[in-house]
Amino acid sequence: MRRVVLNTFISTVAAALLFAAGCERNDMHNQPRHEPLELSTFYPDGQSSRPIVPGTVARGQLTPSNMRFAGLGTGPTPDTFPFEITKSDLQRGKQRFEIYCGVCHGALGDADGMIVRRGFVKPPSFHEQRLKDVPVGHFYDVITNGWGAMYSYNDRVFPEDRWRIAAYIRVLQLSQDKAVASAATAAGGGAGPTTQPTTTIKQ
Repeated sequence: MRRVVLNTFISTVAAALLFAAGCERNDMHNQPRHEPLELSTFYPDGQSSRPIVPGTVARGQLTPSNMRFAGLGTGPTPDTFPFEITKSDLQRGKQRFEIYCGVCHGALGDADGMIVRRGFVKPPSFHEQRLKDVPVGHFYDVITNGWGAMYSYNDRVFPEDRWRIAAYIRVLQLSQDKAVASAATAAGGGAGPTTQPTTTIKQ
């Protein structure tokens, strides 16, 4: 019995020594790679960190200061778009709106989305006069930073798509105004002309 225990002990110690020797021999505790900013004798400048290749594009979303991507810088909230809104931009804005916004705000922007019908906090209708009067940059800001019960969508919606959604919201507002005016005229209401913000659409 003692011999069995002794043999087991010897085998265990031998295996541990072999394992340790293997780790040391392969230098696993100090791998052959450079740490950030570590000196290097391989490159002539002695630096392991290499300069960025000209023309390199950063991964992820950049945050430049121009309005097209940053949206809101210093100064008043912009009431213009940083690029011309075309028909294809509106189609893209409609698609993004239906994916990310319509579930709460409703397909027509009247705050009657399916999630609201199931008890979620009701957002304001885009057809309230207050939201008709806000600069278009307000919608970009809300998508980017969130507002009230709405959380930020800046990691879900690309910057240019936020502008496209904002443009589509304006289209919803204008289209519903015209529908209401047409209904009032048909009913003999004699709806007078109204002044609304305009958006240049390139066909």
